[in-house]
Amino acid sequence: MDRIIKKKKWTIKRILSITAISAFAIFILYLLFFRDKSSRLYVDRNQLTIASVQEEKFKEFIPVDGVVYPKTTVFIDAVQGGVVESVYVEDGDHLHKGDTILKLLNTAMELNYMEQETRMLAEVNNLQNTKLSLEQNKYLRQKEITQLNYEIDKVKQDFKRKKKLHKENVISDVEFEDAERDYKFTLKQLEISLKLQKIDSIATVEQQENINISLDRMRDNLKLLRKNMENAYVKAPASGVLSSFDVEIGETKSAGQHLGQIDKQDGFKLEANIDERYISRVYVGQPAEFDFAGKTYTLFINKIYTDVTNGSFQVDLLFENDAPEHIKRGQTLQLKLVFSSETDAIIVKRGGFFQETGGNWIYVVDQTGAFAYKRSIRINRQNTNFYEITEGLQPGEEVIISSYDSFGDKDKLIFK
Repeated sequence: MDRIIKKKKWTIKRILSITAISAFAIFILYLLFFRDKSSRLYVDRNQLTIASVQEEKFKEFIPVDGVVYPKTTVFIDAVQGGVVESVYVEDGDHLHKGDTILKLLNTAMELNYMEQETRMLAEVNNLQNTKLSLEQNKYLRQKEITQLNYEIDKVKQDFKRKKKLHKENVISDVEFEDAERDYKFTLKQLEISLKLQKIDSIATVEQQENINISLDRMRDNLKLLRKNMENAYVKAPASGVLSSFDVEIGETKSAGQHLGQIDKQDGFKLEANIDERYISRVYVGQPAEFDFAGKTYTLFINKIYTDVTNGSFQVDLLFENDAPEHIKRGQTLQLKLVFSSETDAIIVKRGGFFQETGGNWIYVVDQTGAFAYKRSIRINRQNTNFYEITEGLQPGEEVIISSYDSFGDKDKLIFK
């Protein structure tokens, strides 16, 4: 008799089907939730520059080029124009103050000088004659008063005698009255002459003061004229070395034209152009240093020119101590303009990565050495060799510092 055969629930086929479905589901879940979704790029490690993060002493500075100039320069300009008639020195000569450098010929000015000198001398002569006339008038007035006093003495004596004789009835009334009239008239003349002398004296004093002032002014003008003529001879305004002097006989130089300069032998200074981005961080007294002939020399900023030209501004730097012996005017030296003293810091070498990342992130090499991945960082200060890292890296870690141009925006670099 037939019997019912029970169908097996877990057949091999069913188990295999469930296993396959489960494996597929797990694979889908892995793809959706657990798979590394970061973008990656395979690179040759040998073509990369890898540096270790260090903790060392760090000093912030920027490199600037400084040009050597004399500490003190005195410019030589033509006070008056003219044609170069004679040249007595050459560029590079050592001069003393007052040494004649060249002579300028200006015929028109010389003629003008002679005319003005003649006119001024004539005016001086007229003023001196006027002054002499005033002095003579003073003595004439004194002579007149002396004469009147003499006349008064005579008529006074005559009046006294006739007065006495008139009382004795020896002379007539007419003679007495004539004597009295002559006496009073002479006294009146003296009174008037004394008043005139007083007026003349006051006026003479004022005139003489004015004449003396005018004479002094005329003499000063004559001195100035002669000095202007002396300016035809251009002389050294200070002792030092003549430089930037390029003058040829026969050239025409206008008044105020630059002829050269005297470099005083009192030391050197450096002129440097600094990027305008640092204008708020540069100050008078700020230190700078450079290496020369195996020795480090220290300078400081002495003057800041805040006018910005072509994205930079200029500063003057002076040596803190003696300058190197063998530097020369016009020589260019590379300086380190220091912004901070040495401090402990986490640092990484400078590299091309900064141009792509702006210092916001960097590729950090994994401890396995098989790949590198992005990590956010923060860069604070910098110098020509290192960046100071304030966040994101620890000493001993390795990072890629070469250029990231060919990496695009990949999250992970897999080393081949």
